[in-house]
Amino acid sequence: MTEGEDMQKILEVKGLKKIFYKNKVPFVAVNQVSFDMVAGECLGLVGESGCGKSTIAKIITHLTPPDAGSVLLDGTETLYKKGKKERELYTKIQMVFQSPQDSFDPRCSLGDGIMESMRNRGFRKAQATERMYELLDMVELEREFALRYPHEVSGGQCQRAAIARALAPEPRLIICDEATSALDVTVQAQMVKLLQRLQKERRLSLLFICHDLALVQALCDRVLVMYKGSIIEQGIPDEVILHPQKEYTKMLVDSAF
Repeated sequence: MTEGEDMQKILEVKGLKKIFYKNKVPFVAVNQVSFDMVAGECLGLVGESGCGKSTIAKIITHLTPPDAGSVLLDGTETLYKKGKKERELYTKIQMVFQSPQDSFDPRCSLGDGIMESMRNRGFRKAQATERMYELLDMVELEREFALRYPHEVSGGQCQRAAIARALAPEPRLIICDEATSALDVTVQAQMVKLLQRLQKERRLSLLFICHDLALVQALCDRVLVMYKGSIIEQGIPDEVILHPQKEYTKMLVDSAF
């Protein structure tokens, strides 16, 4: 982060609450969650499955409506945008999912998937194709991968293509929702190095959601620890890992190292 970026809040999440119902019994998935991100920051959000991490990501990206709360991007409320304004939001916030093969249309090549958002924004085919090849270069994939289909590549290669697709609209924020958890350890390390390089070169803001504190320590500037829908601890990764304050955080640290 540059000195000027340090004070610029890109994302402000205030009082988010989400209740799901199963057989008419309420379950509070997200309970009064608030946090900020500054431009150029990589913020880790960690916790076990079911603690509410992915629900927060879905609320921020309009995939799930909240029951209460506010989400501001560059100081502007985003939760209640509709139509054209909602579509514009997707050029500013992009998401990379856990299972990259499932996030691509199996009937389309990776190249077509990367170009989709550009074509939707009115790019000519030649212009979109040129940009798509630039994005493949950026994520260290050979250009021949543009012609391959999701089932024809490895999980790591497909995830690189998914990152290229997320970069296509030049977003302000990328949310990685367990984007490395389906990959083996060696490929995870490669993906972390790729994200580190892209964050530095592109001045990306990353919300990195996972359950692995070791990966967060390698990549993130700050970390938030979630437990049963609430943020229970936060700080610089080294401080949280070396001096955890909560029993749940201690358990996470013990399981990761």
